[in-house]
Amino acid sequence: MTTAPVDLRAVLDGFTQAWSPRIVAYVNDYDIRLARFAGEHVWHAHNETDEFFLVLDGTIHIGLRDVGGERTVTLPKGSAFVVPRGMFHRPSSPDGAVVLLVEPTGTLSVGDEHDEVPDHVDATTGHPVI
Repeated sequence: MTTAPVDLRAVLDGFTQAWSPRIVAYVNDYDIRLARFAGEHVWHAHNETDEFFLVLDGTIHIGLRDVGGERTVTLPKGSAFVVPRGMFHRPSSPDGAVVLLVEPTGTLSVGDEHDEVPDHVDATTGHPVI
């Protein structure tokens, strides 16, 4: 664990790939991840954990599937949202966004269950920058 501040702007300047989160900090057993969103991710679910989204720049949409069908929540800059464990969801951002995510360390970016992963989505547990 580092005891130095992390410059999030420098982290963002260090990568351009969407859907390829960077781990900027660890808090207990959780990763704090910084990601660029562009286009659509994949429908997926995390069976054992919730997923926290905080939009730092841009706007994202999160499609949700539950017993009532499908719906979409829209998160502009400065908004936060938690997708409950086990819920199928698909993040997207037509115009691009920067998002801070909080997930247990080792959580796969495409969840435990998912549709076919397209080439533009990095199926990863995150890329450490610290």
